[in-house]
Amino acid sequence: MSARKSAEPSPEAIARSERQRLAAEEGARAIADVERRAVDIRKNMARLRELREAKEAAEQAADATLRTSSPAPASKKRTRKLPR
Repeated sequence: MSARKSAEPSPEAIARSERQRLAAEEGARAIADVERRAVDIRKNMARLRELREAKEAAEQAADATLRTSSPAPASKKRTRKLPR
């Protein structure tokens, strides 16, 4: 008895190879989708970071102009407490 493989694959082997091919294609699509979303997320994070930094810079500039425009508080004279 010799167990030789036939030249034609069996229907089960054809179905298995087709499922593997489809799974590989879907996996590639899923990976590409995840990578595309990651790029979009990084772009959005960079945009939001720029907005936050610009807002913080504007607030610091406003605080600096407010400090320079308002006069310094007058120092109070220390008075001596009188003994009773």
